[in-house]
Amino acid sequence: MADSLSERIRADLNQSRRDRDKLRTTVLTTALSEIRNREIEVGHALSDDEVVQVVSTAIKRRRDAAEQMRSGGREELAAKEEQEAEILSAYLPPQLTEDEVRAMVRGAIADGANSIGAVMGRIAPRIKGRFEGKEANRIVREELAG
Repeated sequence: MADSLSERIRADLNQSRRDRDKLRTTVLTTALSEIRNREIEVGHALSDDEVVQVVSTAIKRRRDAAEQMRSGGREELAAKEEQEAEILSAYLPPQLTEDEVRAMVRGAIADGANSIGAVMGRIAPRIKGRFEGKEANRIVREELAG
């Protein structure tokens, strides 16, 4: 059986320590810590899907921080946050393209979903961890308006 996602992160952490890659080591250590905290919270070892949720949240947090740094004129810090988000992105399932999500949205509308909530409710489980929710919401709004 293939290694679990958290085992893969742990193995990559050990490799980054051997390579003396300081940024990668810090990012993966933090990610494993967040995964462990979530396991303690829920009281069981996380499935790969649950690990993807933790990693997605960490990426979102870093992208939001990068945005704030940029608006505060701190370009070097914003770049570091984006680098960290990029490192973590390697642990997510393949991302969906905007066209794929747009096709899902059109399918949901064709099946009778006629409000943002109804469409998002139908596509959310299929895009979770594979496409930014904010962007999906924008696509739903465009398709419902158009």
